[in-house]
Amino acid sequence: MSVLRAFKATDLFRFNNINLDVWTETFKINFYLDYLYRWPDLCCVQEAPSGRLMGYVIGKAEGMGHEWHGHVTAITVAPEYRRLQLGRKMMDLLELVSDAHYRAFFVDLYVRCNNHVALGMYETLGYSVYRRVREYYGSIGPGGRDEEDAFDMRKALSRDPDKRSVRANGRDILVSAHDVS
Repeated sequence: MSVLRAFKATDLFRFNNINLDVWTETFKINFYLDYLYRWPDLCCVQEAPSGRLMGYVIGKAEGMGHEWHGHVTAITVAPEYRRLQLGRKMMDLLELVSDAHYRAFFVDLYVRCNNHVALGMYETLGYSVYRRVREYYGSIGPGGRDEEDAFDMRKALSRDPDKRSVRANGRDILVSAHDVS
């Protein structure tokens, strides 16, 4: 039986089995440490009985007024532990904390438009596309820039009973990466 627990700074030395994956965005160590310091209750790991890390989520609370929300900065599960509902458990915890502690109106996340497995999982969890962000993911490749669009997906929380923070036609709404913060 695995354990869902708080993400500790020392976990950064143990999560290579999770981060070495084409879909996983990796960051510099100070980025993770900043999240652990500022939003420790929105950062957790799933740990196997053997002590091996199976997955993690890091999030934050941000925005103003009716745009106050929880944000999933990164969620990933090691390939050998996928399809065990670990992502769902970590998302449930982040949503619960965003709702109860931060009193957020919604939770949002960005996902590559061609990551169909993740899109399906998020839709199953109740997320819908709010808008498409052009060239959100950018990287320098051998032939120059290789930029990819993202879907900004949202899920309304209890503070938004009328679901004003989500929309039905989000795939049709196109914005520039420069228009999102």
